[in-house]
Amino acid sequence: MSNPIYNPASLKADEFINHDEILDTLIYAEAHKNDVELINSLLEKARPKFNQNGCTCSGLTHREASVLLACEDPALIEKIYQVAEEIKLAFYGNRIVLFAPLYLSNYCINGCLYCPYHTKNKNITRKKLTQEEIRAEVIALQDMGHKRLAIEAGEDPMNNPIEYILESIKTIYSVHHKNGDIRRVNVNIAATTVENYKKLKDAGIGTYILFQETYNRKSYEALHPTGPKHDYAYHTEAHDRAMQGGIDDVGLGVLFGLEGYKYEFAGLLMHAEHLEKVFGVGPHTISVPRVKPADDINPEDFNNSIPDEIFTKIAACIRVAVPYTGMIISTRENEKVRAKMLEVGISQISGGSRTSVGGYTTEERPHDTEQFDVSDQRTLDEVVQWLMKQNHIPSFCTACYRAGRTGDRFMSLCKSGQILNCCHPNALMTLTEYLEDYASPETKKIGYEMIERELERIPRENVREIARQNIEAIKNDNKRDFRF
Repeated sequence: MSNPIYNPASLKADEFINHDEILDTLIYAEAHKNDVELINSLLEKARPKFNQNGCTCSGLTHREASVLLACEDPALIEKIYQVAEEIKLAFYGNRIVLFAPLYLSNYCINGCLYCPYHTKNKNITRKKLTQEEIRAEVIALQDMGHKRLAIEAGEDPMNNPIEYILESIKTIYSVHHKNGDIRRVNVNIAATTVENYKKLKDAGIGTYILFQETYNRKSYEALHPTGPKHDYAYHTEAHDRAMQGGIDDVGLGVLFGLEGYKYEFAGLLMHAEHLEKVFGVGPHTISVPRVKPADDINPEDFNNSIPDEIFTKIAACIRVAVPYTGMIISTRENEKVRAKMLEVGISQISGGSRTSVGGYTTEERPHDTEQFDVSDQRTLDEVVQWLMKQNHIPSFCTACYRAGRTGDRFMSLCKSGQILNCCHPNALMTLTEYLEDYASPETKKIGYEMIERELERIPRENVREIARQNIEAIKNDNKRDFRF
């Protein structure tokens, strides 16, 4: 049997994530890692270009970006970071979108070697939230100030069928507590059928998120010895089925530490290129988690762990290569790592997260059902204040999703350079909601000082004036949910 041929337009996993193409890419990158002229030309190509219609960014191919990742020259690496920050500011501004994960169930029939939910783990307490318990969790999250959730559940057709997920989404959207609403529910569940993705679309989900874990087929099959997740092709082709089912926004990610990071990086970008080629729009988000300690899981069992500086370089190179994507880092990482990652392209972070089933309704942080150790254990208010002190605008905005600006329509907005006239005022208005309803006095003070400064950065005078009026209505008339 002949080896599969690389074809980014193919619908077959082994052709659009092609092993030989990745190996050739790594050889090419290693051969050119010290080519200063080439690296400078790639960075110049990647830089945002401003014009009267907005801003454009060419991005880089997986092969070009792999050269940047392989680069070892400290001065050039610093230049990569600078370009990554330029791109992030050009398309997303200084906004950071906040969200929280909500774990519905840790029942799972897979045997994944890196996850404590694996079916053979007898130490972990198995739990599945009832709809009443979900309501209580949502109220707790609303009381923190969250507007956007990512729901998580193990793969178990008996305990977590699609009907349970759909019912849970309906419950989440139905909870209106004080001034709280969950306005966007993203979904991170196992690969499923086109029919089920259609059902998720009809339920009003935001982004469908599925991490590949590793793009190396051999490693993938070894790490998933049992259960439906063992099927590499079915899993890798899931985003295609999601988009065929009508879901515009899909999220990619690998779990760094399972396989060599250069291999994973190339595979991740090839996946993004494939989506762009086939559907005309790349991934809405790319997440960058690392293997972390958890019950029955020791990261030292995996021999591909990466230090913080490499992790940062990976994030910067993703931003340079895929300029329009949202980039996510979770509370797996500590404050120091997250601060550095925000400088090189991250646009979304979780805050006040608990990774246990039913973790938000208990005062003490439970550990018996956690999927992984949470490194950043600060409250949402502490995270919000921290972001503002570093001149990032904490945003709770969900306007694009609810206005139908998803998929290529969101990308068009992003590429048009209208962030400061649309997303920027939306961020300031949702920050005002947070300050009025949930913030501590110190956070409130810092927040309003920031809002006054940032209002002046809105280019269009009429937009600036409407935003200012809406902010006053939130503060003085208890009105909510304004959006451009």
